[in-house]
Amino acid sequence: SMAKSQELPSGRCFRRICVYGGSSSKVRAEYLQLAVLLGQSLARQKIGLVFGGGKVGLMGAVADAVLAMKGEVIGVIPRSMVDLEIAHEGCTSLRVVETMHERKALMAELSDAFIALPGGWGTLEEMAEVITWTQLNIHLKPVGLLNQFAYWDHLLKWAETSCDEGFMTSTSQKILCVAEDPEELIEALATVQLPDLSDKISCTRVVPKMAGADV
Repeated sequence: SMAKSQELPSGRCFRRICVYGGSSSKVRAEYLQLAVLLGQSLARQKIGLVFGGGKVGLMGAVADAVLAMKGEVIGVIPRSMVDLEIAHEGCTSLRVVETMHERKALMAELSDAFIALPGGWGTLEEMAEVITWTQLNIHLKPVGLLNQFAYWDHLLKWAETSCDEGFMTSTSQKILCVAEDPEELIEALATVQLPDLSDKISCTRVVPKMAGADV
């Protein structure tokens, strides 16, 4: 059984963190090592891992690292990928779903926070979605970017541009925590201030909803 998750500075306590990351194995060893370091940080802090369920690339490396330290690993994978035999067989629990939409929804539901490692379109898309959900208060969960080797620098530059050009508020820009070190990133996730709906309404001039109306 899992020991109680570490109490974090702000009182935001993570039972599980969802990690997104590339599934390619054709990457430099340093990237795979970064995934290992993140996995070790999670396991040391008794935080369970939720991930995409694959045994390949950074996705597989982070799971292997948590499992090696006897941590909890929940994989969520579409049946089509199980059929391709790329599912990670060693997970504490492997949830098989039918679609990518179900996969992402279940991963989010099981997690208290999200971290993106380097990756491709899939990683970017998953991270952007959960940031958007926090922005819209569909959930109120922190999102972090592990940015080593300047990998995500251009994305962060884009977010600045988006903010400067009025497409994004600085509040929305600040939802994303960024750090080079896994431990630092987990700490940032624990303490980041997230935009709750009442703040958002005043800064985006949304018409207040009628009494009794559903969100």
